[in-house]
Amino acid sequence: MNTLYERLSPVVRNLPPSGIRRFFDLASQMQDVISLGVGEPDFVTPWHVREACMYSLEQGYTTYTPNRGLPELCVEIAKYLTKFGLTYDPSHEVLVTVGGSEAIDLALRALVCPGDEVLIPVPTYVSYKPCALLAGADVVELPTYAEDGFRLTADALERAITPRSKVLVLCFPNNPTGAVMDKEDLQAIAEVVQRHDLFVVSDEIYAELTYGSQHVSIAAIPGMRERTVVVSGMSKAYAMTGWRIGYAAGPEPIISAMLKIHQYTIMCAPHMAQRAALEALRNGDDERDRMVESYDRRRKLIVAGLNEIGLPCHEPRGAFYAFPDIRPTGLTSEQFAERLLLEQGVAVVPGNVFGDPGEGFVRCSYATSVELIEEALRRIRTFVEHLSYHPVR
Repeated sequence: MNTLYERLSPVVRNLPPSGIRRFFDLASQMQDVISLGVGEPDFVTPWHVREACMYSLEQGYTTYTPNRGLPELCVEIAKYLTKFGLTYDPSHEVLVTVGGSEAIDLALRALVCPGDEVLIPVPTYVSYKPCALLAGADVVELPTYAEDGFRLTADALERAITPRSKVLVLCFPNNPTGAVMDKEDLQAIAEVVQRHDLFVVSDEIYAELTYGSQHVSIAAIPGMRERTVVVSGMSKAYAMTGWRIGYAAGPEPIISAMLKIHQYTIMCAPHMAQRAALEALRNGDDERDRMVESYDRRRKLIVAGLNEIGLPCHEPRGAFYAFPDIRPTGLTSEQFAERLLLEQGVAVVPGNVFGDPGEGFVRCSYATSVELIEEALRRIRTFVEHLSYHPVR
């Protein structure tokens, strides 16, 4: 077996298993666990969306669709993106994918050559680095910090660029920090990107989940549309994680290259899930807005609670994650997460799995009920107070 393992791709051999999944697996074997770790809405997909899927099955929509996706769905996606000041031709500049994750993978494989550098601000979503490595790129991580609101600065980007730099991956609103980039932040980043002739893959899956401000896409900054692939999907805003419907929008040459890979590897996204997504985009705004209002209430509750406990937490302005600083406890991120789970039955994700700058923090998802958040905060307080009576040595 060792010989067989050694014959596998060295890139795949060296990929670490997901640090998030380890804690989910551990929590699933325990009783009375409150999970603040799952990165998905706790809402069920709205009934009218599920009904549209069932109706599609009754009508026999069980076939392949065009590789690009249902034409009418591409039209609705292009129409939806106009709310962010983005204009795309649905016939040539939009691609429906199996979740936003496939769109990220396709974009990187279409854009990079072996040896190119992909620049990734961290802490961030765990899939970007593996996807870049699998595409043959070298990854350059750009640390972001709590004192900057975990935003990427133009100076940090400028310092990291080399002649091999090719693609910048952005994830704002950010998973795991909840950070948001304002228009002025993005304009400064755009100037650096254009000066060094970079491409951008902008994961905007949390665009609808912003609080107190309107989401701004870097593709809407002058000069950026032609060098940006916008990635999003139905999972977060419409509570459709399991449906696996994402999309990419961008310049026709890049989307066509992504479509070519998609044709050979996936064929098309599931037909009935595309029908459900069509219904969500056409008639799902009211339910989406109610979910966002609920997340906002929970956001305020968990941030205030963590700060009161003595775990400093910057204000997350997007997504549905809080990212408290657990360094006052004297524990590492993994020690804190593991002991909190085993001793108090609360599951959080250690911040270091999102990149080295996440060490000293944990990710807490507030995509769960107010009652469970309140109980989780009580248990976290008990855990931290116990540590204060029994200091870590």
